[in-house]
Amino acid sequence: MGMFDWLTGTRSAPAGVARQPVAALREALLAVNRDTAPYTVRDGGPEGVDLVAEWKIVDAQWYEIFAKAGLERVFKVLMKFDEASGTVRSTDQDWTVEWRAGTPELTLSGEAFRGQKFEMSFGKAYAFREDLSYGKVYDYYFKTEEIKSPLIAAAQASGWGWKGVAFGRL
Repeated sequence: MGMFDWLTGTRSAPAGVARQPVAALREALLAVNRDTAPYTVRDGGPEGVDLVAEWKIVDAQWYEIFAKAGLERVFKVLMKFDEASGTVRSTDQDWTVEWRAGTPELTLSGEAFRGQKFEMSFGKAYAFREDLSYGKVYDYYFKTEEIKSPLIAAAQASGWGWKGVAFGRL
């Protein structure tokens, strides 16, 4: 292990665990999917990687009050298998897009991130709805480790290491 591996979330392949072939690793990582999880692990072909774990933590349409306004946040873990070294190389992507529709203006703001991210955030908003009732319009909780930990555990159970890539090519 390198001196800065703790910063990137890098984990060595576990000692004494036989490394499984790429097909078995892929199947183990896809098996992390479950109906109750707020994320999905899918094929990464469109992104040019082996697998993508994607989590939409907030996709709140502000009910009927802000019919054309919403907030969308997307967090992805891109994974590429390095068969020569027996590691799953990963990088994180995070996008936040906020749309505001008003009279007479429409504004769009965006933010993007690529590297290794360790974050915990939560939010809750209360507002008046179109029917004039007051109540919760959205509630979310986000912790990057909640998506990464099962992926790392699945890779290590298959005898593979995990390498977080912050700079350079995946």
